[in-house]
Amino acid sequence: MKLRGLLLLACACTYGVAQAQNFPSGPLRIIVPFPPGGGTDILARPVAQKLNERFKQPVVIENRGGANGTIGTAYVAKTAPADGHTLLFIPSGYAVNPSLYPALPYDQARDLAAVTQLVSGPLTLVVHPSLPAKNVRELIGLAKTRPGELNYGSSGIGSLPHLAGEWFALSAGVRLSHVPYKGSGAATIDVMSGEVPVYFMNVLQSLPFIKQGRLRALGVTGLARVAIAKDIPTVAEGGLKGFDMATWFGVLVPAATPRDIVTRLHGEIAAILQQTDVRDRLTADGMTVVASTPEQFTAFLKTETAKYARVVQAAGIKAQ
Repeated sequence: MKLRGLLLLACACTYGVAQAQNFPSGPLRIIVPFPPGGGTDILARPVAQKLNERFKQPVVIENRGGANGTIGTAYVAKTAPADGHTLLFIPSGYAVNPSLYPALPYDQARDLAAVTQLVSGPLTLVVHPSLPAKNVRELIGLAKTRPGELNYGSSGIGSLPHLAGEWFALSAGVRLSHVPYKGSGAATIDVMSGEVPVYFMNVLQSLPFIKQGRLRALGVTGLARVAIAKDIPTVAEGGLKGFDMATWFGVLVPAATPRDIVTRLHGEIAAILQQTDVRDRLTADGMTVVASTPEQFTAFLKTETAKYARVVQAAGIKAQ
């Protein structure tokens, strides 16, 4: 019996290796669970082109938007074949959805498998120049003297700027008032006019306004400074030790996808992210290449999901 078990194990391993060697056997699909033109879509397209070059197979972007990314995610989790030919590209909001939508049609830990975290990049905590706060400590001090009076804008309920503002308030022990907008454009207009004096803005979007003196940068929300704005300290450096609320993107596949194929996909995508032209483009966009292993990304997703759950619960955030 023991010999038979070893033989079966050897056969299974050989079959898995053969699968990976013969992969891909046809076109690949990248499911982007948002409409064309968003950050996830923009990042997916150069990766798709590079995968096409490496695999010598067509790689098609398929946008399945709706319900904050949950429609496309549910398709990959429940319907797509688990053969490695269907990939799901996700943004950081993926980790928020279980807290915002308790009746999701999928279980992210059970129905999907991690391939890699692609990149990560912080937001910039900016204020209108009229606000008497030139650094994070001064903003916290001002908020403590005016509890609930300082408004901060966001691109919508449950968006990363919203969660960053709530996490900041919770970490600093202050009360800020949230003003949600329908998208980042309207929020940007009002923060530059001073109507809403505080905003957590995309780094690349914020830099021109900072250089023009129309906004003042107090800190970036990641644990490290960014290459394109090294003069801006982190919020952690400003006094909130450990503060980390970065935007990121990653790749998942259906949970039953063979392990050897997941490993192959990770290796190919990680190699693409290390190519000079890809790295330079991402750095110019304020992003840092991560290319984590499936195990690292799985652990990261667990941590991020728990962090966002704490924020959503403590702030009483409800999806609209």
